Amino acid sequence: MDYIKAFLVGGIICFIAQLLMDGTKLTPAHILVSFVTSGVILTAVGIYEPLVKFAGAGASVPLLGFGYALAKGAVEAVDKTGAIGIFTGGITATSGGVGAAIFFGYIMAVIFNPKTKK
Repeated sequence: MDYIKAFLVGGIICFIAQLLMDGTKLTPAHILVSFVTSGVILTAVGIYEPLVKFAGAGASVPLLGFGYALAKGAVEAVDKTGAIGIFTGGITATSGGVGAAIFFGYIMAVIFNPKTKK
């Protein structure tokens, strides 16, 4: 049942992103920033935590989940270190994912030959 919950919630998030890409003039960069910001806002309001508990990776892996991790890391760091945690908490909480993205992106760039669209 956990897989179905993750698939449904993750699918709905991706469906919303696809609707935005197809139905608006927003660029993928605008949608990316909007989703990360929405994840932070939904976490601050208290809506996203129950969704992560319900759907697991279906809610924590998409871009909204990155915003959730940033906000949660900042809140935890503020509790431990004070105001400096506002700046360091989100970076610390998401550094593993960012590091992996850079590493694997570099490997793919070395292995594959990019082609421009015609």
